[in-house]
Amino acid sequence: MRIISYNVNGIRSAVRKGFIEWLATDPADIICLQEVKAHKGDIDIAAIEKLGFETHWFCAQKKGYSGVAILSKLKADNVVCGHDIEQSDLEGRVIRADFGDITLINAYFPSGTMGEVRQAYKYVWLDEFLAFLNELRNTRSKLIICGDYNIAHKEIDIHNPKGNKKTTGFLPEERAWFDKFLENGYVDGFREVNKEPHQYTWWNQIRPSIREENRGWRIDYINVTENLRDTIKDAKVLPHIKHSDHGPVYLELL
Repeated sequence: MRIISYNVNGIRSAVRKGFIEWLATDPADIICLQEVKAHKGDIDIAAIEKLGFETHWFCAQKKGYSGVAILSKLKADNVVCGHDIEQSDLEGRVIRADFGDITLINAYFPSGTMGEVRQAYKYVWLDEFLAFLNELRNTRSKLIICGDYNIAHKEIDIHNPKGNKKTTGFLPEERAWFDKFLENGYVDGFREVNKEPHQYTWWNQIRPSIREENRGWRIDYINVTENLRDTIKDAKVLPHIKHSDHGPVYLELL
């Protein structure tokens, strides 16, 4: 099972930058998208399906905002849009697909960049999401959780940790939640096989040179439950894929 997680920062914009052509290169069996910023009718689904992907979309009620999708060459046994938490579901933040005994969760975490109200909501969302995952494990024990977490976990995951210690996405409370998340029996798939620094998935677009200078953050993840740790075959980031201000994350399981 080859999986990619990718915040496309607007699927229509990504398509104009060659996203469909990239899909045609067969980059993965399952591609999880975040921040699609479109409703289903705005998307050329036929062009994606022609490449062999079945598609599942969960879009925000607000147009041009948030939204997640799963594109899969593997047929899902079950797909669930949302996780029964009203505000999150209105914003189109979580979609689930079951493949045999494995459940894939694709999530777009709130960012907190819009001020104190959204930062406070982010903390609420994080706790609700972890409770949802832990409850789901009572019936679906093998989970893959991927998406844009909007959190750089460790200093190794951000180009300037000292300068960003008071910046949303690298706040102590957010990083402490990530510690708790892993302590609850989840594995950072990328760090399981790659311990090297300067591996980032998002670059601020304030200057075009920032990406070329690799002054980024690793805020996109594919994590798995402990019972899938030994099935991790490969994991990497793909900064050379440029349809968005994010780069894709890749995980391969045996």
